[in-house]
Amino acid sequence: LNVGCIPSKALLHTSHLFAEAVHGFAAQGISVGPPSIDVPRMIARKNGIVDQLTGGIKGLFKKNKVTLLNGHGSFAGGGEGAWQVKVGDETVEAKQVVIATGSRARHLPGVAVDNAMVCDNVGALNIDAVPKKLAIIGAGVIGLEMGSVWSRLGAEVTILEALPDFLSVADADVAKEAAKVFKKQGLDIQLGVAIGEVKVSKRGVSVAYADKAGVAQQLDADRLIVSVGRVPNTDGLNAEAVGLKLDERGRIDVDDHCRTNLPGVWAVGDVVRGPMLAHKAMEEAVMVAERIAGQAGHCCFDTIPWVLYTHPEIAWVGKTEQQLKADGVAYKVGKIPFMANGRALGMGDTTGFVKMLADAATDRILGVHVIGANASELISEAVVAMEFGAASEDLARICHAHPTLSEVMHEAALACDKRPLHF
Repeated sequence: LNVGCIPSKALLHTSHLFAEAVHGFAAQGISVGPPSIDVPRMIARKNGIVDQLTGGIKGLFKKNKVTLLNGHGSFAGGGEGAWQVKVGDETVEAKQVVIATGSRARHLPGVAVDNAMVCDNVGALNIDAVPKKLAIIGAGVIGLEMGSVWSRLGAEVTILEALPDFLSVADADVAKEAAKVFKKQGLDIQLGVAIGEVKVSKRGVSVAYADKAGVAQQLDADRLIVSVGRVPNTDGLNAEAVGLKLDERGRIDVDDHCRTNLPGVWAVGDVVRGPMLAHKAMEEAVMVAERIAGQAGHCCFDTIPWVLYTHPEIAWVGKTEQQLKADGVAYKVGKIPFMANGRALGMGDTTGFVKMLADAATDRILGVHVIGANASELISEAVVAMEFGAASEDLARICHAHPTLSEVMHEAALACDKRPLHF
């Protein structure tokens, strides 16, 4: 709510509207003159949304009689049946403890983050003016989303990525399409680089690096965003005092139901294994609450959707094609572009496709990958289908409203059996 999903999406929406005014309105017969961006007002709007939602959490606490203790929490001792947790100068006792301390941005050694000239995800959300040149280290979710925001508003954006492949976590077809689209949008994404010295002066930031060929390069920019992953917030828990087990990456060791090695102590979200996604954390938290209440809570980690809120949006659930090949799974593919979809044509945005992967023998859906408008919403149909063990034929035989983008999901399901109707 404060420095993650919500504020970044607010900025992405504003910058998308600005980009549409600059590049998209004329094709639809709309004339508005050259638009301008009021960055402080954009930031204030983002902050207002954050305040509204965090205030809503406080209201929910009050409604459900939840006592909020402000401060940093850590274990002070205890054992089975009673744990002492210190919050500030106060120590409270609990039979059940849920650790949900989240994560923080990983910083590069020797690169001081001041969230002014050199920013992590926190500072990237509060840049007070559009930089002429913006450098970003890391082409992951945060780097691509923040790069998209400031590129749309007029910044010249260069993204330096250490990995040799772009978006290697996504399906290869999706990554290839995304790289093509982002390049067309003006994002300069350089892969396989090795970051060297970063110098900060009053004039800006200078990043020395070696390109994929090993040739020394230098990138000068007005601002730098460092987005090289996140680390779990477990340092201040005083875990060693009570014997709480951590893994080699500083995450809390848990089982499939988020139990730690200590009785009555649970952990969820970014401090445990799995993707650092807010919706994954919430699913785990609900499961834990149900388990504490004596119910049979469960979380299916195979059907947690991933989303990048770039434009076009990118979303997927389940296995990628390269994973299925590596696992030796026989599969079939249904892939349909948005270019033939009436709703996409009406919106003036036909970029991307829906790709469905189904088991060659059973037809069970193994993975769905979407790049295109509203991919974040479209992927939910695939999540529901996979949760219920659906086959591609099940989606193929469901009536989809016309005209909608969801018809491309329908066509992809039909294409798994080589019988699409409109492509």
